[in-house]
Amino acid sequence: MNILILGSGGREHALAWKIAKSSRVDRVFVAPGNGGTAQDAENVDLPANDFSRITKFALENRVGLTVVGPEQPLVDGIVDALNEAGLRVFGPSKLAARLEGSKAFCKNLLHQANVPTADCHVFRNAESATKFVRDRYPIKGQEVPLVVKADGLAAGKGVIVCSRRPEVLEAIDRIATQREFGEAGNEILIEERLDGQEVSVLAITDGRTILTLPASQDHKRAYDGDAGPNTGGMGAFCPAPMVDQDMLQQIQEQILVPTVHAMKRGKFGFRGVLYAGLVLTNQGPKVLEYNVRFGDPECQPTLMRLRSDLVDVLEATVEGRLDELGELEWDPRASVCVVMASEGYPGNYERGQVIRGLDKAAETPDVKVFHAGTATVDGQVVANGGRVLGITALGNSIAAAKLQAYTAVKKIRWDGAWCRKDISDKVTEMEGT
Repeated sequence: MNILILGSGGREHALAWKIAKSSRVDRVFVAPGNGGTAQDAENVDLPANDFSRITKFALENRVGLTVVGPEQPLVDGIVDALNEAGLRVFGPSKLAARLEGSKAFCKNLLHQANVPTADCHVFRNAESATKFVRDRYPIKGQEVPLVVKADGLAAGKGVIVCSRRPEVLEAIDRIATQREFGEAGNEILIEERLDGQEVSVLAITDGRTILTLPASQDHKRAYDGDAGPNTGGMGAFCPAPMVDQDMLQQIQEQILVPTVHAMKRGKFGFRGVLYAGLVLTNQGPKVLEYNVRFGDPECQPTLMRLRSDLVDVLEATVEGRLDELGELEWDPRASVCVVMASEGYPGNYERGQVIRGLDKAAETPDVKVFHAGTATVDGQVVANGGRVLGITALGNSIAAAKLQAYTAVKKIRWDGAWCRKDISDKVTEMEGT
């Protein structure tokens, strides 16, 4: 079978690498791919949002399954377009993808399904949001633990965590007046700030059966100690030991199952990856947000640990027979992913710097270098994005996996390269390692 993967990031490289390992696969195409997918699969010079050209390519190349990596094509309706052409595709429909495409839609569904989440207010413009904040919190210097969010897609950056009233008002201005995140700011959400550890729980579902994957933890803030602005993710590890089997069962019963059932009742049943971003509060797990695809960088350490054939899982999801699969097999070791980024990220950054040391890093035991923002120019791999590489390692503990990952990181260089130095430290400190 030939498989087409849409996207160009680290998640897509991890998917291509894992899918290519299946004995059932003949060729793996990635559109448009990056410098790493060109080594593990076949890149196709097609943008992931060009539905007609993608459909034509899939038909001409006898693609048996298309796997959609990023959220934007899903929200735009790529699954519907490919299905109409008689093609099989892994991912939710346009209607179901609203769960990520609109935070207001997601909040409404969570309340309907009685899923625990933060209290929230939705506004259509800066004026009404500003009035709400000034009326609710009249003292100018008042402590205000709120989160301000752009309703639509903003590449993981449209969430501003605030502590005081001036910060909230500035966040409203950035999103709704200055339009820092474009049309994503057509609506604004202001919700209570939840306190606790953040974790990611990904589940694969065909709309009836839910296959919950081991929990992972992302590091959203740019700098060490969780300082700086939000990013697309600076690193992740799997499993997240703060989510034991009992808590995972609770998350499935109280969060995932009610969500899937609510979507089915709404006549837009969900098939694909249901990604729950959670906060472990004193009252129990609560939903921060839902995504409708594999997380990036959570996908990298998760697939690093998966021993089962991923193609079997994807195909069973598309065909609505996940209940026929047995339990997935996992490597008992932990995995840590460290993202190396370009200078200036998550703001402006330069492209085209030659990356050195990739071969040496790849020789590090139990390490895989996943490419994200890279390209191949004149036979050399160059930086071509903000998040450039995801160095992912296995180890007998999270601390051991972290050591292997950073050992490989030290072998890679390009002008302006940087990374966080504390990926997974919260857990290793708790474990006393």
